[in-house]
Amino acid sequence: MPAVTTRLVELEIRIAEQERTIEELSSVLAEQWKMIDQLSKKLTALTDRFLLLEEQTTPDIPVTRPPHW
Repeated sequence: MPAVTTRLVELEIRIAEQERTIEELSSVLAEQWKMIDQLSKKLTALTDRFLLLEEQTTPDIPVTRPPHW
């Protein structure tokens, strides 16, 4: 094969490998975004639950006059 043809074949192989790598990375990134979204929703739910429980367990402080009044 002439050098130009060999070089073109090598470039086509590189491009094909790069396209495959890009597709794999895109797939991994999409999965990570799904996981981040799920974890974010869980964190929000847990935060809301924690705040509710904290609110329920915090004793009410009675409003009284200070002793010097």
